[in-house]
Amino acid sequence: MTTPHSTPCPEPFLPPDPRAAAGSRIADFARWAARHQGAEGIPDPTDYQALHHWSVTDLEGFWAAVWEYFDIDATTPYERVLAEEAMPGARWFPGATLNYAHHALRNLHPDAPAVTALDETGAGYETTGRQLRAQVASVAATLRDMGVGQGDRVVGYLPNTPHAVIAFLATASLGAVWSVCGQDYAPKAAADRFAQLEPTVLITADGYLFNGTRHDRRAASLDLAAALPTLKATVLVDHLGLAWPATRAARLTVPWEDAAGRAEYLTITPVPFDHPLWIVFSSGTTGLPKGIVHGHGGVLLEHLKTLGLHSDLGVGDRLLWYTTTHWMMWNLVVSTLLTGAATCTYEGSPAPVARPDVLWELAARHKVTVFGTSPQYLLAMAKLGVDPAVHDLSAIRVIGSTGSALPASAYPWVRDHVGAGVQLASTSGGTDVVSGFAGSAPTTPVWAGELSAPNLGVALAAYDGAGRPVVDQVGELVVTRPMPSMPLYFWNDPDGSRYRDAYFSACPGVWRHGDWITLTSHGSVIVHGRSDATLNRNGVRLGSADIHDIVEHLPEIAEALVIGAEEPDGGYWMPLFVVLADGTVLDESLCEKIREAIRTGASPRHVPDEILAVPAIPHTKTGKKLEVPVKRLLQGARADQVLNHSAVDNPDLIAYFAGLGAERRRLRHPHTPEGVS
Repeated sequence: MTTPHSTPCPEPFLPPDPRAAAGSRIADFARWAARHQGAEGIPDPTDYQALHHWSVTDLEGFWAAVWEYFDIDATTPYERVLAEEAMPGARWFPGATLNYAHHALRNLHPDAPAVTALDETGAGYETTGRQLRAQVASVAATLRDMGVGQGDRVVGYLPNTPHAVIAFLATASLGAVWSVCGQDYAPKAAADRFAQLEPTVLITADGYLFNGTRHDRRAASLDLAAALPTLKATVLVDHLGLAWPATRAARLTVPWEDAAGRAEYLTITPVPFDHPLWIVFSSGTTGLPKGIVHGHGGVLLEHLKTLGLHSDLGVGDRLLWYTTTHWMMWNLVVSTLLTGAATCTYEGSPAPVARPDVLWELAARHKVTVFGTSPQYLLAMAKLGVDPAVHDLSAIRVIGSTGSALPASAYPWVRDHVGAGVQLASTSGGTDVVSGFAGSAPTTPVWAGELSAPNLGVALAAYDGAGRPVVDQVGELVVTRPMPSMPLYFWNDPDGSRYRDAYFSACPGVWRHGDWITLTSHGSVIVHGRSDATLNRNGVRLGSADIHDIVEHLPEIAEALVIGAEEPDGGYWMPLFVVLADGTVLDESLCEKIREAIRTGASPRHVPDEILAVPAIPHTKTGKKLEVPVKRLLQGARADQVLNHSAVDNPDLIAYFAGLGAERRRLRHPHTPEGVS
């Protein structure tokens, strides 16, 4: 809910362009809602705050408007919009039956590109709407012949290529349930996810391309298949052109060419609004990954809102967002098709050594209108001296950034090197809702270092320690009213206890996400980092992201990780780990430069106790820094207590940081046996 201004509104870095705002789909939606849904208080369709206020105070009116505006094609109508609002357990659109795949395919022009396959070499090929529909129909028929039916699970071990899009849509068309992960996961890590689901069919590729190297995953694919005893069949994708070995497996194996090359009529199965669509997984850093189940209808509405209204996508547009198949952004990339726009898959490194600007080159060549990436990528481009403007990027209207908060320093770089009128949309959300909590729109101003506003339909608040909403103060990110794309449930959580504990244990009936945010009096959102990784020195709290943004802006620093670790004797150790840029040495001069930057740019109370150069920072497979696990390693926890090695991008770093913690404890307490606090 929008809060009235209590302080003067700062000048935005980029005000909305009046003509673009008035002509945007979100403004058209506001006009339509005012005429058809009785949306009160929206005299100006470009007044985002008024539209947002209505969207969270009249949930039923707002989501009914989304349904009608995007012409949801239900086989049976809904009885009401929201039958039960309590969280968890909100019931949306009971009675309605529909199918996500039908809506993904219905608006595509038969002869225009629907999916463009790209890779780091600059190569690519296009799949038209007619071709996509034909291949989905063929794979669906193949899956049906393999015994896949409504509610069965189909899993993909695939790179980000059109094969994954086709396989997902085919699975969804049957009312079966999809899950996918990238091939940089080891077979055991993939099996940790997929075996929980007891899948019927595995679809896997012979390998993938990354940073100039072709990675052979044939043996890994067969090992994964062997670890999934419920499989009835495996579909083998010939992506790199490697010959599959003859297999003695009793299960059926089918080449992708046969699965996708049949002439079939596409029959789509209507399912209830809350029928499972896909299962996405948590990072699994502290145990087996949690399977998060989302439904057909909730994803359909949420993604139409996010992509159609916030990103202004429609027929004739094209989206290119760098992602892997195991990051929730892949799910959003596929949903581009819901709007009638074309989507791009991209395989490879975002900045390969041979051609670090390849994504910009491809965006120019294919007239991309929405270009999505991460803060790390934009910062890396600046440090590498890449100038995207050497390419014709005039088609780009929106630069999306997610994965972490985009630092203020990146905003001028995007303006100067991509385009002065480009909407810079820093967004924050999560796998949990497979969408965003806050972001941007054509009708919102952009303030550097801030997310423009809570997203439509998201009743976002910041709670203080007493559970009270606060403005212009740091608080816990909470959502006080339900969203259609909140999980249906966790897989293998029959009584719902794991789901309740994950989001609702701190504030019953209120979703607590685990981030520190500030809701400003001018309507924006500032993300400070994970609340369980807060730096709390002498009672003064600061988000780790506030330190990272400042330090990583320094040209000498490639990446940083700050940790605040409570110690058994009551002390508090706050080290800063830095990965140095090539040719840089961490001497006292650089250390003082870092301290001064933190002292003046963040907080004099949060100057680190030590600055240590490390070879790399550990991340999840989706690129999030492992702040809490590293903190626990430094405090003396065993690696197997805090981390599932298969969820880490570089498992060798776990032993490295555990060793740093052990060495510090030895120096502080030389007579205490290791493992005894």
